[in-house]
Amino acid sequence: MTFNLSKKIRFWLRAAGFCVLLAYIGYVMQQQPFDWAQVQAQFRTVAHPERWAALLLLLAPVNWGLEALKWQWLLRRVETVSFADAYRGILAGMTLSFALPAQLGDVAGRVLSLRSAGRGAAVGASMVAGGMQFYVTLVLGTLALAWHLHQLPIRQTPAAWWLLGTCAGLSLLGVAFGLLRQSTLNRLARWRRVQRFSSYWTVAGAYTNAEIGLGLGVATLRYGIFALQFYVALRLVGIQAPVDALLAGIGLIYLIKNAAPPINMLSDLGVREAAALWVFAPLGLLAPVLLTATLTLWLVNVLTPVLIGLIWVWRLNLATE
Repeated sequence: MTFNLSKKIRFWLRAAGFCVLLAYIGYVMQQQPFDWAQVQAQFRTVAHPERWAALLLLLAPVNWGLEALKWQWLLRRVETVSFADAYRGILAGMTLSFALPAQLGDVAGRVLSLRSAGRGAAVGASMVAGGMQFYVTLVLGTLALAWHLHQLPIRQTPAAWWLLGTCAGLSLLGVAFGLLRQSTLNRLARWRRVQRFSSYWTVAGAYTNAEIGLGLGVATLRYGIFALQFYVALRLVGIQAPVDALLAGIGLIYLIKNAAPPINMLSDLGVREAAALWVFAPLGLLAPVLLTATLTLWLVNVLTPVLIGLIWVWRLNLATE
């Protein structure tokens, strides 16, 4: 009964969060009503838009491929898989995450694509992969927030400084955990209440510092790719502003998106859009044009791999029936 109640509470909290995002987007659009002619006029100012569109599309499989490479590398402690199999697992995970809560879909897609019985350890490897990407987003997002505040004194509120200090503290805490992860996991192994979950997290202690460093390097490279995609999407619709201001804004948007509670409505559709409207508001960018850019990015980076991943999800279903 308690479990069902907590599920209902989480559902209504996610629904409420989604409604708040829609309300904010609706408020901004009320101030700047969507005008397709305005978007088209902005688009016509772009020199060679087909080049920006081609670059955006070409970077998408590179983005997914880097995540597959990271997954393949970390999975070596559990099972040896080919890059193609790792790639398929990533796409299946993105498809399942479209429907399942939080990151469960992503983990399920990756784990169910494996052939071995060591799926508990694979869950742990998936958690490490996700944790690496989150940590890179946190560190670079903290730097982006600092630069954003430096550029825009109007944003230098006590809440902003508190957020910056919190993010910086969490970044340092991540370094400490990386250095002390072996002893921390050993202590957890002696805690009876979590011993039944040991197969999920003990694999994290099996990685060497070199393996962790390489994984973080790939995660950083992937972060650079999807940040570049965001920049390309902005340029595609004719948005022009100082490059450092755009990149700082992009880093802050991804920080907000990763720190926000998982709403899981169409893979968090609306979170990036609302964050972008708020972050770029001081730059005076047109809201309809900005929304066009973020929705274009969502179509390329989220909806397209979800549709492709349906092929592999169907095969997973057949394999597990």
